[in-house]
Amino acid sequence: MKIETKSVHVTPVGDNLFADLGFGPGQSAALKADSQRIISEKLIIKNSLMGELAKWIDENQLKQVEAAQILGVSRPRVSDVVNGKSTKFTIDSLVDMLARTGKNIVLSIR
Repeated sequence: MKIETKSVHVTPVGDNLFADLGFGPGQSAALKADSQRIISEKLIIKNSLMGELAKWIDENQLKQVEAAQILGVSRPRVSDVVNGKSTKFTIDSLVDMLARTGKNIVLSIR
């Protein structure tokens, strides 16, 4: 028995995924705006955490290999942190790395 794995039909995505899923114009615009706000907020958090990690590496004059050993990640992951590739990390993984530096992480909700 052969299982077909080739795509036979692909629908091109439009400007608004929610509209593509069938939501009405008003609701799809609101959902898109809300999702973009959430993504922006998460990117701000990630960039802040990554900045703290990069600063710690710089202040301690660590080579990426040394930082990787302390942070419990690979050297390429440290490179991704230093180069600000925030899409490659979750907030949780960045918090874990910061905890390994001995820094205290405080969560504040407003």
